[in-house]
Amino acid sequence: MKVIGSGFGRTGTLSMKTALEELGLGPCYHMEEVLKRPKHIRAWHDLAHGRPVDWQTLFQGFQATVDFPASIVYKELMAAFPEAKVIHTIRDPERWYDSTYETIYQAERVFPGWLQKVVKSTGRFVDMQERLIWQRLFEGSFENRQRAIEIFEQYTEDVKRTVPADRLLIFQAKEGWEPLCRFLGVPVPDTPFPHANERSVMLQRFRIMRLVWRWGPVVLAGLFAVGLYWLLSRGG
Repeated sequence: MKVIGSGFGRTGTLSMKTALEELGLGPCYHMEEVLKRPKHIRAWHDLAHGRPVDWQTLFQGFQATVDFPASIVYKELMAAFPEAKVIHTIRDPERWYDSTYETIYQAERVFPGWLQKVVKSTGRFVDMQERLIWQRLFEGSFENRQRAIEIFEQYTEDVKRTVPADRLLIFQAKEGWEPLCRFLGVPVPDTPFPHANERSVMLQRFRIMRLVWRWGPVVLAGLFAVGLYWLLSRGG
């Protein structure tokens, strides 16, 4: 592990993931990687319930990490990977809150209760997010805009106090390649700095998923009925 991201979700973390991988520091861990790996969901779920996690095993094969849930445990990761540098992504707190409230705060509501019960990894993922992010980090008060923004700003100050100055970069995506490449000691690419994960794209995904979960069981029930009728009619 060469880079630890301590910034909250919705601070340009997907853009940072893309940028680090373009700079040769990939693969880079992100919440998207958690979703792809049921074993990782179980590990983070264990952590949310107070059970230990083997960081070396969990991050095997990754050179960097950004975004929730790993950013919440940046101190533990610094101890596990003492040579790694820390990048703390930030953005305007008011815009961060609006973006977070509209997107990832609504994410667990996209998964209906029946799905969480039927698909265990989905249930663990939702429970993990609720416990680690919304309860532990935001003290169960994320809907209190003022308090959530205070936590956001206090976290940045905590990072500044915790991480040695020569290991820390406070970064906004609008700054582009130069400060990031200077911090990492790598050449500046000829390509534009990546800008990913637009809010409208995520909201569109949520709308599609809600439609799938709402009408999926109805469609399956209809197909089952047609299949059953076909079998019975042939039997007659």
